[in-house]
Amino acid sequence: MKQNKTLHTGWLVTAMVVVLLIIDQIIKLYIKTHFCLGESVRVTDWFYIEFVENNGMAWGMSFIGKFWLSLLRTVAIVALIWYLHRIIQAGKHRLLYVILVALVLTGAIGNMIDSMFYGLCFTAASPYYVSYAVPFGDGYAPFLMGKVVDMFRFPFFTYTWPDWVPLWGGQHGTFFDPVFNFADVCVSVGIIAMLLFCRKELEQLGEGKKKKSEDESSEASQKNGKNEFSDVTKEG
Repeated sequence: MKQNKTLHTGWLVTAMVVVLLIIDQIIKLYIKTHFCLGESVRVTDWFYIEFVENNGMAWGMSFIGKFWLSLLRTVAIVALIWYLHRIIQAGKHRLLYVILVALVLTGAIGNMIDSMFYGLCFTAASPYYVSYAVPFGDGYAPFLMGKVVDMFRFPFFTYTWPDWVPLWGGQHGTFFDPVFNFADVCVSVGIIAMLLFCRKELEQLGEGKKKKSEDESSEASQKNGKNEFSDVTKEG
């Protein structure tokens, strides 16, 4: 019975990840091959489709170099796959938690695909012409160095800082201005939903690490005790 449940959950999660990755890549491929870099299409006053590319993490953030970021992504994806497989096999977690972990994994893989293959398969994006596919390996960047395609922008409203505000006084701003993609949404929704609805699982994860640390400390203490006893015995 448990084996059937585990198998069912595994197939469900796999199907979800594949479907969401296909949606993510269809959107990105369309934008990449139909929009010039920086081109923007107004859908409503607060929603635009705007083609931008970034070297960084979700929501266009960037803290480290492209190569190290890609390497970090790879390690994170491997760790998430291992953890997802582990919790599915254990069968002790709610399906909601398993799905949310898979959602975060999906987003990470979606952006990783861009970094891995887009630089090999497409010409560089430009404000003056639309990118197009080229023979594999003849693109604008080597493996793992491709840029991530973003397209969703939600400028809900604009504002102006009062003149008396230090540093920003008189400056204009927009809320909410980051440009992001479908994979970023998967990561954000997964993390936020886990924080809101899966506190029990997150607490258990923290307790598990704490217990492991305590067990290791206990084993080390016991080992030291045995060594001290052995030394005393030898001296006697």
